[in-house]
Amino acid sequence: MEPSDIPAARHRMDVLVEELNRHNRLYHALDQPEISDAEYDALLRELQALEAQLADEIRPNSPTHRVGAPAAEGFETLPHLSPMLSLDNAMDADEMRAFDDRMKRMLAEAGAGDSGSLEYAAEPKLDGAGVELVYEEGRFARGLTRGDGQTGEDVTANLRHVLSIPLALDIEKGRPAPSLLSVRGEVVLPLPAFERLNSARREVEEEPFANPRNAAAGSLRMIHDIDLKRLRSLEFRAYAVAEGRPEDITTQMDVLAMLDGWDFVVTPESRLCRGADEAIAFHDEMRAARGELPIEIDGTVFKVNDIALQEQLGTLSRSPRWAIAFKFPPEQATTRIDSIEAQVGRTGALTPVAKLEPVQVGGVTVSNASLHNQDEIDRKDVRSGDRVVVQRAGDVIPQVVRVLLGNRGEDCPPPYTLPIHCPVCGAEAVRLAGEVVTRCPNLDCPAQLKNNLRHLAARSALDVDGLGEKLIDQLVTTGLVGQLSDLFTLTADQLEALERMGAKSAVNLVSSLEEARKTTLPRFLTALGIRHVGETLAELLASHFGDLEPILAASAEELALAPGVGPTIAESVARFFEDPRNRAEVDRLRELGIQWSPVERRDDGGAGTLTGKKFVLTGSLSISRAEAKKRIEAAGGKLVSSVSKKTDYVLAGENAGSKRDKALSLGVEILDEEAFEALLQGAP
Repeated sequence: MEPSDIPAARHRMDVLVEELNRHNRLYHALDQPEISDAEYDALLRELQALEAQLADEIRPNSPTHRVGAPAAEGFETLPHLSPMLSLDNAMDADEMRAFDDRMKRMLAEAGAGDSGSLEYAAEPKLDGAGVELVYEEGRFARGLTRGDGQTGEDVTANLRHVLSIPLALDIEKGRPAPSLLSVRGEVVLPLPAFERLNSARREVEEEPFANPRNAAAGSLRMIHDIDLKRLRSLEFRAYAVAEGRPEDITTQMDVLAMLDGWDFVVTPESRLCRGADEAIAFHDEMRAARGELPIEIDGTVFKVNDIALQEQLGTLSRSPRWAIAFKFPPEQATTRIDSIEAQVGRTGALTPVAKLEPVQVGGVTVSNASLHNQDEIDRKDVRSGDRVVVQRAGDVIPQVVRVLLGNRGEDCPPPYTLPIHCPVCGAEAVRLAGEVVTRCPNLDCPAQLKNNLRHLAARSALDVDGLGEKLIDQLVTTGLVGQLSDLFTLTADQLEALERMGAKSAVNLVSSLEEARKTTLPRFLTALGIRHVGETLAELLASHFGDLEPILAASAEELALAPGVGPTIAESVARFFEDPRNRAEVDRLRELGIQWSPVERRDDGGAGTLTGKKFVLTGSLSISRAEAKKRIEAAGGKLVSSVSKKTDYVLAGENAGSKRDKALSLGVEILDEEAFEALLQGAP
């Protein structure tokens, strides 16, 4: 490198380090990747090339020395028994052959190999979330995410619901279990389960998962509202033993056979390959078959099969020398954006969608691509008429990866901005502070009406028995209900005229609507579906203000003074009630008989006797964690995820684990459920 080029190279290294670390966190900690694996790999390779030329300039936070990302907030972190390393990549057959030549050369120089063909354990590269499972005396003790490679997030409680993880090793079928065993593998979401989960989410108009990998990783990071059906749909596939390998297990293929004997799921396509040519043939075979496999794969992995040779080759700071990931080319295509339109979702979110010239991507004709939000459009500078690269992510709307700026003419249109009014109902669109999504706040927006009706009828809201999804569809489709309040004008005769609605069912629903008119202020606030206002927040607002009128009259600053509310929620509530459409709908609901008794305001401004107290939950409780959280917060307390000296109480149920032990070591008070109930009795 010429001396004159060094300042620019230093600056580029700084840019790459910052950008790659940001993408690391988006991918590993937040499960919200913004770029494809291929784009990430290209940036990483550019940084590695610069660092090779400027070895003395390598930044201490360079991602070339990292594996994943720091733990997400809310999880206790624990060290891995040994580092969970990443893998170097090969992008084509020449790079695979170069890897094979390098292995043979290094072994020859060490006097540990001959010039013949090396044997490789070949495995499909699973597109999931890497985890470590630790077994003590043959029983599953804990499970950690990859994390930063040195420490991982303790997701043991969630992993216990993954049905393919043995809770005890099958020593009848396999060999005796070592006293301490570390099994490495990948948690994946099989494609049939992915499709079932997304189908169920679409039926209730919830956003489908972007892809199986994000759904799998997100499942492991669920803390409070645990989705057991989603967890039980996951599958753990084992591929390595990091600690506890018996001495007579001398090859990677032996490791896979041993794991299979203990009843772990091992990817059946794995096989032994001799030399680079067989490895490349295996890769080509997997690439051709990937569309027929029950799980997503994004390449193949090759490991020197002989473990003694692996030890001779050693490891680098972030990857073993003796293994490589041979990546598939991404399923991408190039096309043109004809126009950009804003679509309104069930929650009122305005999503910009690119209308494309139809193009084949991964065997599917694509004509629409999500642009996600205004920030994403601004970041990529996407405009109508642009030539763009698109890729499919799972079975949802494809995404625009990048704009081909070199194809943009001088007559290109100005940057796209989302409309300031909802394209469906005309209400002024709102973007709350700290959020990336722009929303329509209108309670009766036709795009949201069915969802809002379901929400109003829920048990936590007005609890309207008999108002199911199919009936809601009929009510909206026939025009009987054009806004929420129309629900309380329905007569038995109108309902009986609907398809599959008998006289008795019609009378019962009218009776249920009559009962729903007598409610409570928290239930009414919940029923309105205000952004960020669920059961707990509705109760806090009600107990602080006492009745609806003070809430309607309060400014965002005054709302934020209520315990547990804060500026974001306060802005959401204030914006909701500032909309004249929403105020008119609230007035009409009350005119149609919705009523409640005022709530007795707390003298201390809404603070309970547990105000400021921090709680940690561990183990199995007789009540749900969501219920425990609700009761703690209603009494003024706060639920935190990890035990520290600042924790006031640990509520420990059955099979309480490391959090209880840590509480004991720190002297934090531990409550059983009886003591917890007694503590709550003292709270207002």
